[in-house]
Amino acid sequence: MTHLGSDDNSSGDEEPRAIVKESSKIFRRNRALGYVSNQVPAVTRYVQRRRDTLLITCIGRSFQVYTASHMRLLHVSGLHPDDITAMATDRLHTYTASNKCIYAWRAGKHIRHVYRGHEHDVHLLLPFGGNLIAVDRGNVLKVWNIRTDDVYLDVPFNREEFNITAMAHPPTYINKIVLGSQQGQLKIMNIKKNTILCTISRHNSRITCIEPGPALDVVAVGHGDGSIVVLNLKYDTVIVAFKMEWGMVTGLAFRTDGPPILVSSCMTGYMAFWDLEQRKLAGQLQAHEQEITTTICLPSEPVVFTTSPDNSMKLFVFDMPDGGARQLRIREGHTKPPLCIRYHGGSGVSILSSGEDSTMRVFSTISESLSKSMGRATYNAKATKKKNRFKHDKFSMPPILEFTSDTAREREWDNIAAIHAGIIQTTTWTFNKNRMGDHRLVPLQFQSNHRTNFQAETTSIILTHCGNFVIIGYSTGDVERFNIQSGLHRSSYGAPAKAHDVAVRGLASDNLNQYVVSGCTEGLVKFWLFKGTSAKPLAILRLADGVALMRQHRESSMLAIALDTFKIYVVDMNTRVIVRKFIGHTAKLNDMTFSPDSRWLISAAMDSTIKVWDIPSSYMIDHFRVERPCISLSMSPSGDFLATAHVNLLGIYLWANKTLFNQISLRSIDPNEAAPYVGLPSNMCDAMELENVMEELEIDDEAELGEEIDAKYETPKQLDTELITMSGLAASRWQNLLDLELIKRRNKPKAPPKAPKQAPFFLPTVSGLEMRFDVTNAPANEDGSKLLQATTLNNLTAFGKLLEATAANGNYEPAVKHITQLGPSMVDFEIKSLHPDAGGTMLAMQQFLKLIEYMLGTNMDFELAQSYLSVYLRSHGLSLSESPLLVQSLRSVSKAQEKAWQRVESKLIYGTGVVAALRNFAR
Repeated sequence: MTHLGSDDNSSGDEEPRAIVKESSKIFRRNRALGYVSNQVPAVTRYVQRRRDTLLITCIGRSFQVYTASHMRLLHVSGLHPDDITAMATDRLHTYTASNKCIYAWRAGKHIRHVYRGHEHDVHLLLPFGGNLIAVDRGNVLKVWNIRTDDVYLDVPFNREEFNITAMAHPPTYINKIVLGSQQGQLKIMNIKKNTILCTISRHNSRITCIEPGPALDVVAVGHGDGSIVVLNLKYDTVIVAFKMEWGMVTGLAFRTDGPPILVSSCMTGYMAFWDLEQRKLAGQLQAHEQEITTTICLPSEPVVFTTSPDNSMKLFVFDMPDGGARQLRIREGHTKPPLCIRYHGGSGVSILSSGEDSTMRVFSTISESLSKSMGRATYNAKATKKKNRFKHDKFSMPPILEFTSDTAREREWDNIAAIHAGIIQTTTWTFNKNRMGDHRLVPLQFQSNHRTNFQAETTSIILTHCGNFVIIGYSTGDVERFNIQSGLHRSSYGAPAKAHDVAVRGLASDNLNQYVVSGCTEGLVKFWLFKGTSAKPLAILRLADGVALMRQHRESSMLAIALDTFKIYVVDMNTRVIVRKFIGHTAKLNDMTFSPDSRWLISAAMDSTIKVWDIPSSYMIDHFRVERPCISLSMSPSGDFLATAHVNLLGIYLWANKTLFNQISLRSIDPNEAAPYVGLPSNMCDAMELENVMEELEIDDEAELGEEIDAKYETPKQLDTELITMSGLAASRWQNLLDLELIKRRNKPKAPPKAPKQAPFFLPTVSGLEMRFDVTNAPANEDGSKLLQATTLNNLTAFGKLLEATAANGNYEPAVKHITQLGPSMVDFEIKSLHPDAGGTMLAMQQFLKLIEYMLGTNMDFELAQSYLSVYLRSHGLSLSESPLLVQSLRSVSKAQEKAWQRVESKLIYGTGVVAALRNFAR
């Protein structure tokens, strides 16, 4: 429940890094969708336990871990203090370099080591046994001891003579690595002795990558001019050389599954496959739109893994008849920033997104594997399909600025309509078939034979609730209605004249298709009959400023209108009256959305602020500032998440609605106050900042991170003495105590047991669930006699003796522990043996009642106490009234039992009453 009131708190306009984050009162950072990879090369690691290869990609300040078998996202790391500049991995750790530090992650989630000491950003990492080799931008090579975090070796190189650009470790070369330089030279270095063994100079161009081959002493070296040289390090000879005409070599990889193929990648997104035996090009393939930064052949598999800054990663398999490769799996996001996002459907699990790359995508909030691409907008789908999709396509359409969708008819025909930048065509899409539709909606007056205004373009669009019609507004002031199933034109509003004299900026329609609302840059909001039979509108609402955009909430007939002067008006579409005015933004409004219950209106502007307006009270109840201006936002149908897209960012960011999970008191906020800064969500739900992780683990500059942190929580036996606690034993241990005789008669064998011919000798044991030998009478007497000396005239059992001992020391725990370890038959026997006629004593019978009173008083083993008391009363009920001491003890037990039961009974009656009331209310 939320409450509204006044609030005088204010926050200063400080720098983002200095402000405490999570300042929004309603929304909490959740996670980001749509990020796959960037320009930092990815790494792989084979996990024997999983029998699978893990793919680790960098996405800015964190990294993601996928499985190669299904490309399923396993987890995302915490946020680093700055962007990741290099990554590497070995059998135990994943190493990342950020902000002049190196972090060692265990299982991709837990920090185990932090290596500090570099004066510049690290750009090369190489695990080397128990050491980690790092090279920074200052051309300094450091060898770190992984376990102790100490610097084993520090070697500065002269940048003018040997600027390190690549390094590798050839197999079987103990303590030796190969360094490549910008000058084109190779050096073999012994890191243990800190000596340069030899220098190899075969090419003058910059060395970009070094890849050890599967054969001994063989490495492949890639150069900046496209040259590839395969060297024998032992003899300093060139085995084979190739030349890529596409430019700089960005990656090399040898296939290890049989065929002698060397895979190379370049800046233009092409991969080349070189046959090392025949020394020629075996094939080529364009894998990405931009440069390929990662090229890794998975060990002993005909699969190559690639990533690119175009926000995609792919697996290619070599199974073509000619030995070539085809795409096996792909994970990708937008290659350019999204411009419009909308939740699709009532479940709130799918987000439609369109971007500057002219593509329409579906992002799943449940699993990344459910996300999909609906394709790229094109004028001629058949011609585009025949061409290489990575080459320049003259049929490609401009970016999608805005779209509208509905689920009413998505299985019958197209249910998405989109407008593009600078053109008159409106495209249709189908969510069910996951592709672009066949229709291009263009009014008759704008078609080629009749067109007079070549500057006209689509500016606004809306799809009716029934899913049959799409209404489009144009920069010329025309408002047209099309049938989305057939693509035919149905009506022109304001015909024979135009609906508006200037550009249309917003459209809306009601649930029953009774009327259509249009707004223009002159500030006129017109209400039209849906059928469009009249040339005049039903009503005209004149505003002081021009309309920038319009958003509606159909269920409540609320219409939000953003003006060019940064004001927001809320209009009741039924009464056609302005009901609310919101003033507070200081820059152009980009988008608005209603909450599902139409209580809130959320707006975003170019001043990088997001504001939440409470419509019933007309107050602003929340606002915050983000890193980049929000260009589009959408609230989920269930109200649990807010999705935002930001300028020049490729991802979609989710914000959780805290009012659904916590009781939050909301107060009015002055719209002119400076909005507090809130950082954008990271790429994983509840991912922690790296500083917070280190603070939580108590890691500082001097801390040793090599030791394992063992934090084990043990649940106490009783959470609180006021709570009634059950024993946790199986129900068969106490539930059938009153029915033992019946069970014995039912399970009685038909024939008597037969004695064995030669019975072996067994040591006597004590009855119970744990096997223990009875050695109480084993020692001989002090006088040497073997005769058993009776100390008392009774024949108490072990449990009876423990009970009598409680009369002196008052410690009932040993007796409780003893009886709870017995089985049902032994519990029944022990309780019956307490009577004097069965070998017990009156003292033991009295102490048993005090034992039950103790169990009820401590609220421990509540069901066992009830069950044991039932057996006791059933076995000794008639003889209890003969002893005044036992009667007095029974009264004490009765009071303790009544007190405990009243506590349980009150809760049961209350719960039963609530359930009955809810059931009657539902009826």
